[in-house]
Amino acid sequence: MPEILKPDKNNSEEIILARAVEILAGGGIIAYPTETFYGLGADATNPKAIEKIFIVKGRDFKNPISLIIGHPDDIYPLVKDIPESAKKLMAAFWPGALTIIFAASDKISPLLTAGTGKIGLRVSSHPIALRIVQKLKSPLTATSANLSGAPECAEASEVIDQIGDKIDAIVDFGQTPGDKASTIIDVTCTPPVILREGTISKEVIVKNIGS
Repeated sequence: MPEILKPDKNNSEEIILARAVEILAGGGIIAYPTETFYGLGADATNPKAIEKIFIVKGRDFKNPISLIIGHPDDIYPLVKDIPESAKKLMAAFWPGALTIIFAASDKISPLLTAGTGKIGLRVSSHPIALRIVQKLKSPLTATSANLSGAPECAEASEVIDQIGDKIDAIVDFGQTPGDKASTIIDVTCTPPVILREGTISKEVIVKNIGS
């Protein structure tokens, strides 16, 4: 069973977050709440930890993995350039459920890009996810905490049922909003292409980037 990190009279939010970051920094894998579903977190600068994510999910290495960053400025070492369309999207929807696909810099592990040369990034609007990545001071993997092809998890108990025996800890702050995943848009092409319409609608995105 994974370690359950849940606030109570003996464990404050600070204690829980510190423990979660300790596990991540040591190469461990956690599940954590986001503004959509529970995410599966590993330190994205640790190749061995990234490999564990694929093993936990039963995921094909040909599938890329997106990341959560702590602040929009954290994007600069991770991407080759930031198109004007991306700047508009970042200003409008970060923090929030919009994953933006950029041309990845050489600092991004090929495991994360799956050989595409692209990386998906977002700043989470969930306070716990955001504080974890800010405390870690490294990008955090943001793939859903489930088996590949199985339903996404909005409850910690659902995560336990699917992958509880394969991860180190679950940061349990109750039910996440669920319903829809993040919207994904690729800004490496002109005009940008919406790869997945999720929480943020196509109409709202088009209105903000003017195309």
